[in-house]
Amino acid sequence: MESKMVKFYSKESNKVAIHAIPGHFATSHSHINYYIDITSLKTRLREAEEIAKILCHKIGRLSYVDTIVCMDGTEVIGALLAEEFEKASYQSTNRHETIYVVSPELNSNNQLLFRDNIKPSIAGKHIVLLCATTTTGKTMHRSLEGIRYYGGIVESIASVFSTVEEIDGMRIQSVFREEDLPGYGAYAAEDCPYCKKGIRLEAVVNGFGYSKL
Repeated sequence: MESKMVKFYSKESNKVAIHAIPGHFATSHSHINYYIDITSLKTRLREAEEIAKILCHKIGRLSYVDTIVCMDGTEVIGALLAEEFEKASYQSTNRHETIYVVSPELNSNNQLLFRDNIKPSIAGKHIVLLCATTTTGKTMHRSLEGIRYYGGIVESIASVFSTVEEIDGMRIQSVFREEDLPGYGAYAAEDCPYCKKGIRLEAVVNGFGYSKL
């Protein structure tokens, strides 16, 4: 798989790029013809810092930012994004005058779970939801439901890569979009053209990585 990897740079900065592997892959909700690998963007400090700067600019001015909820291992980007917000003097209602950066657990039904010690950083707080990749929006919709269930107020949604323009009436701010990857396609399993041609799946993928089949 790795030998087929290609690189696509951001339109906003030549310092960041996503690695994409063409093939036949399955996510929890769809089949896709590119595996989007953003590992370096989540784990290399300089690249994560550049992603945070781009997202801060795209999100724009918000009335308040109290908490960043990080999905799919985006905690490094989330911490740097919080720093960008604080540099730009974004207001917070937090008593300690600094932004929380948290990650939820997922229960057996893939629903968000915030433990009692984390709940105070969600309930009544103004939240930015940060994801790694968004292909169908179903996971993001479930995340929004979970945050709202715990009393959070979602002010903005951000994703490093997204094929979805908006969800629940909110625009998804992203560094990379579908048009940045020529020929990218996501399909419902029953409509997948690769399956119809008898082409086997190469791996199961999610925001954390891939497992070859």
